[in-house]
Amino acid sequence: MQRLLLSLAAALTLMTSTVLAADQPKPTYADVSYGPYKMDKLDFWEAKGKERGPRPLLVYIHGGGWIGGDKARLPGNIKTFLDKGISYAAVNYRLTGEAPLPAPVHDAARAIQFLRHKAKEWNINKNKIALTGGSAGACTSMWLLCHDDMADPKAKDPVLRESTRVTAAAVGGGQTSIDPKVIEPWLGPNVLKHAMIYKSVGGKSMQEVMDNYEKHAALYKEFSPYNHVTADDPPLLMTYGNNMKLPSENAGHGIHHPVYGVKMKEKADKAGMECHLLIPGVSQSEKYKNTNDFLIDKLTGDDS
Repeated sequence: MQRLLLSLAAALTLMTSTVLAADQPKPTYADVSYGPYKMDKLDFWEAKGKERGPRPLLVYIHGGGWIGGDKARLPGNIKTFLDKGISYAAVNYRLTGEAPLPAPVHDAARAIQFLRHKAKEWNINKNKIALTGGSAGACTSMWLLCHDDMADPKAKDPVLRESTRVTAAAVGGGQTSIDPKVIEPWLGPNVLKHAMIYKSVGGKSMQEVMDNYEKHAALYKEFSPYNHVTADDPPLLMTYGNNMKLPSENAGHGIHHPVYGVKMKEKADKAGMECHLLIPGVSQSEKYKNTNDFLIDKLTGDDS
């Protein structure tokens, strides 16, 4: 039954993605290779208009638990940003079935560096790059937002000399930790039933991973955005559904649980990092009603 439900969910996602993709404007450049691997491809939409000068850029990182998904699974609001003079990119990356962590997240980091490397050619403002995505795409976005700069000024590859730091991130249903020893106390045992948690480190099952936890602990700690929060991190906005029930009801509820956002905001507030949490009927922002308001403000507003 579980396999049937997963198959139906995958089919629905594919149909939804196809419909959304069909409604989108065609990219200026499609399937551009940004790295050495087959999955290292991105699409880029250049914002047109009367304004002159380099354009801010919003980068979409797809979800799918780092197990599946594709950049074709686009949200339905690309034109909203293009109309505001904001260029757009959508990124693919290696999945954990091919290569576990750090591959999916480091690929996304290289995509940001590649886009900066293309700044002059593609009219991108290097100082106005924001991230968005859901689920695992949200986790990756938050990791990049909070992580120290990965630029290597001495690298032979000019792409790797570029910064990985961004202006802001607005994400949905994201995992702020993937460490099973952290999230099970937060959310209950059902969250560990989701394949994202054990497959992210190349495990065959959750039991196998927990039996060898020390082998995987460093990866779990490194790729949990929660562990990288500091006062100098750029602004973050998170959205979640409002099912606050604990322990989580099932794997799907657990892996996108709003408590991820509650824990992240508590730590961000304590550190002095700007953080907004939108949970219907539970948490709101005094300044932003939704993701679009936040992203447009951060990408088009003054730096001051």
